[in-house]
Amino acid sequence: MATAVASSTVKVRAGVPGRKYDHVFFSGMAVLLLGSVFLGFAHTYYLAGMFHAPLPSAIIHIHGAIFSSWILFLLAQTTLVASGRTDVHRRIGIAGFLLACLMVIVGVWASTNSLGRNGGPGGIDPKTFYIIPITDMLIFGVLVFFAYRARFDSTAHKRIIIVATVALMIAAIARWPLPLVQHNPLTAALLSYVFLLMLVAYDLWSTHKIHRATIWASVFLIFVQQIRFPIGQTAAWHAFATWAQNLRL
Repeated sequence: MATAVASSTVKVRAGVPGRKYDHVFFSGMAVLLLGSVFLGFAHTYYLAGMFHAPLPSAIIHIHGAIFSSWILFLLAQTTLVASGRTDVHRRIGIAGFLLACLMVIVGVWASTNSLGRNGGPGGIDPKTFYIIPITDMLIFGVLVFFAYRARFDSTAHKRIIIVATVALMIAAIARWPLPLVQHNPLTAALLSYVFLLMLVAYDLWSTHKIHRATIWASVFLIFVQQIRFPIGQTAAWHAFATWAQNLRL
């Protein structure tokens, strides 16, 4: 603890803000992510009464509630750290890890349920579109696992958690009331990268270098999201999607 304080003091004296504004930045990122989700789902879900919203199946209702809980949990955790209650933050951290595991299960379930109803944005084949939510769950699950492993390295942990949450943003951004974005997962993915650029910019401003966790987590997210589109159009993927579609979850 003394070493960390001394290191921070050296950085500030040297003219580098260091981690002085971490609490403000990461709390602000959580608020922006929450706002993005609310903007995307306000009309069809939040302002429609949530569990009273006219969603197509019960699993979609559960999916919405659990994923909303993650965003609220993220905001609560960043707020706890900002207020100096890192002890509480760490105690309930395991709950967040378990919630993330549940999100992956329910996310795959809800995606497969939607595929069974031939759901998805207009103009995109449902079997091709199926790879988007499935790989989002893959990205999120992998990053949360590494964030859990790095839970004793706070600088890496919080950056990986932010990038993992960005992986969930496409569904919300694709529902923003903007003509160029609505129902366009490619454009929504590109817009979600603004959050990554904000993280990169903060790293450069605060420490004059990009944190290694920011680099590898962001590269992993972008790489998977970009290679999935051509994979989703292959015969092998369509065969898998057909098998999943027949499960009738």
